[in-house]
Amino acid sequence: MMKSYLIVIIIGYLFGCLQWSYFLSKGIFKKDIRTLGGGNAGASNTVVSLGWKWGVLVAILDILKAIASILLVSYLIKLSIIEGNILHLYLNGLFVILGHDYPFFMGFKGGKGTASLIGMIVAIDYRLGALGFLVILIVTVLTDYIALGTLSLVTFFILGTIYLDFGLFPTIITIFIALLSLYHHIPNIKAIKNKEERGLREALRKKAQPKA
Repeated sequence: MMKSYLIVIIIGYLFGCLQWSYFLSKGIFKKDIRTLGGGNAGASNTVVSLGWKWGVLVAILDILKAIASILLVSYLIKLSIIEGNILHLYLNGLFVILGHDYPFFMGFKGGKGTASLIGMIVAIDYRLGALGFLVILIVTVLTDYIALGTLSLVTFFILGTIYLDFGLFPTIITIFIALLSLYHHIPNIKAIKNKEERGLREALRKKAQPKA
């Protein structure tokens, strides 16, 4: 069983290290996304720094990497290559987020894991994923801040995991993810409080500054 845990952790972390915002900014714009905008490697900073089209592409790719990782683990469990249950899927999703946030080849300085979290929820339960997407979308549009939408999403994920009775340890994982997300968004929360945070609408109107 310990071998199964180790396998799903490694798979999750390696998928998480597929840092699309970093790859695209380096490959196309010849810049490190972490030196632009909010200073992190993720979809929201890509929107702010490179434009909404690139941000949407990064978000989709980050969502898909989490889905692909969890589906791979599910397939390995189905084929009895590894032992596993719902906890293994949650653990794999957690390490996709950790790989995204702390990629080894980037000095462990990555993003905030929001898009990867969406992919994790979708892969675990598509109904939960659909509702979660609506939650982050509605809250973000109403408040104009992605950070507040993200915090609403992690809260929803905890409640959804409890409601679906997935067990104690999956619930603990969702709480850890929520605390990690809160930690990453502390600067955003402070900026919102001080009315210094750039809103979603402003970011979407902003044209990309770097030229390919």
